[in-house]
Amino acid sequence: MTGITRRHLEVNGLRMHLAEAGTGPLVLLLHGFPESAYSWRSQLTALAEAGFHAVAPDQRGYAGTDRPAATEDYTILHLVGDVVALIDALGERTATVVGHDWGAIVAWQTALLRPERVRGVAALSVPYMPRGSRPPMAALRAAYGDAHYQVYFQRPGVAEAELGADLDETFRRALYGLSGDSPRVWPMLVPEGGRLVESWPRPGRLPAWLTEDDIATYVREYSAGGFTGPLNWYRNLDRNWALTAAWDGAPITMPALLLAGDLDPVIAAFDLRRLRGSMRAHIRDLRGFELIPGAGHWLQQERPAEVNAALTDFAAATATG
Repeated sequence: MTGITRRHLEVNGLRMHLAEAGTGPLVLLLHGFPESAYSWRSQLTALAEAGFHAVAPDQRGYAGTDRPAATEDYTILHLVGDVVALIDALGERTATVVGHDWGAIVAWQTALLRPERVRGVAALSVPYMPRGSRPPMAALRAAYGDAHYQVYFQRPGVAEAELGADLDETFRRALYGLSGDSPRVWPMLVPEGGRLVESWPRPGRLPAWLTEDDIATYVREYSAGGFTGPLNWYRNLDRNWALTAAWDGAPITMPALLLAGDLDPVIAAFDLRRLRGSMRAHIRDLRGFELIPGAGHWLQQERPAEVNAALTDFAAATATG
């Protein structure tokens, strides 16, 4: 964590916690679920050394940032608004926006909704998915019944109780079970009559990229903040579908990049040929669609060297605009 500093800023009505490093063109790093700014620890230093101002916020509802009480305060319009307000609070007009997992969705939507503020958009794990023809929960239930984890997350209090019951066990299983070191690719389903945490294998020992200190950091952050705020992001999926109708069919216009592990359960859910075709159809300047062999879902933590190289090159290519 050498060279990384921390502070709070007032952003879109929130007191937002940031980790940052370096000076130069702004690169925002948006984390996913269930993570925090800590997940970008390797990228912050690498981007700073390459001549960028790298900033990773704890996003709305997470860790050291405020947690609004109302479920409807976590829509995609709120999340994109936070990104735009953060760029303003940092004294900039534009940024290269990078996201992982849910952060990738926020990055894509910021690029779509506020293109004048985004020089380039890079996503880890989650590809760009254009707005569907029906609400997401209806589509998921039609395909998986109630077994899909995003459907499971819709019931207030249920997932919070399970994930928060033993934080060490939750993070130990999740970080290993969705990684490229897991013995199988997670099918993204909750076993009938079972528990989500039990669907992730428990490691006999931690893989080389994951330490006991890493797990302890996430445990400490979620001990203070809990899971309700982060889970509320999922509870707005249908609302987001309704709110973004005006952008249906609009393209992503700035340079874009996708990085993913080939053992990521998110990527495993797609037909890759169709996915590549869809992204090229909806993104005017797709600079890369790169799969990293043997890597799983926690890409920037599992494979920091490859991710750092790709992101510093992309940030350099989008440094002006």
